[in-house]
Amino acid sequence: MQIYSRPPKKSKEQKEWLGVSFRPENFIPGVVIGFILGLLLDWSKASGPSRNTNLGNSSLTRKSRLLSRNQKEKTMTPAAANSDHELKMVLVVRRDLKMGQGKIASQCAHAATGMYSELMSSDRSLLRQWEVCGQPKIVVACKNQQEMNKVKEAAESIGLPTFVVADAGRTQVASGSKTVLAVGPGSKSAVDSITGKLNLL
Repeated sequence: MQIYSRPPKKSKEQKEWLGVSFRPENFIPGVVIGFILGLLLDWSKASGPSRNTNLGNSSLTRKSRLLSRNQKEKTMTPAAANSDHELKMVLVVRRDLKMGQGKIASQCAHAATGMYSELMSSDRSLLRQWEVCGQPKIVVACKNQQEMNKVKEAAESIGLPTFVVADAGRTQVASGSKTVLAVGPGSKSAVDSITGKLNLL
C-alpha cells in the first residue's frame, strides 16, 4: 500500500500575504534603491585606485581619462614634456619616382602606420609620448634612393627609429621600390638635425 502525502494547503492568511507582497508598487522602491546603490559602487570603483570599470561614455569616464592623461604628461621624460623638445615624425619622399599626389599620400600613410605598428611591439612608451604631443608629422622630399639611404643611416646612428616603405608595384612604380622613409618619432631637435636641410614637399 502506497501512501501519498499532499502538500499542506496554504492558509488564507498566507495567500493574502503573498498577494500583497508581490504587488508592483512594492517592487519599485527596491529597484530604485538597487539602481542607486549600483551607481554608487561603480562611482567608487572609478574614483578609486583601480580604474578598470567600463562606464561607457559617462562623464566619470571622461574625467578619469583626463586625469590619467595629465598624470602621464607629468611623468613624461623632459624631452616629451618640454615644449622645446616635442616629439615629431618626418616622412621623406623620393622625388625621382615621380609619384602622383594620391600615390604619395598613400605611401606616407603606409610609412606612418608601419612605424606605429613597429612601436606598438617595440617601444610603447615612445609611442605614448608622441601621442601626447599630438602625433605631428612633416613631409619632406629627397632626390633619390641614395639620399634616402644616407638619411636613414644618419637617423639610426643617433638612435632614431626608421621605417621604409617598399611598394608592391601595383601602380606607378616598380615592385620593391623604396618610396617613403619615416624618421622618428623623436625629439624635434634630433629629427631636425637629420632632416632639417630637406625641402618641404
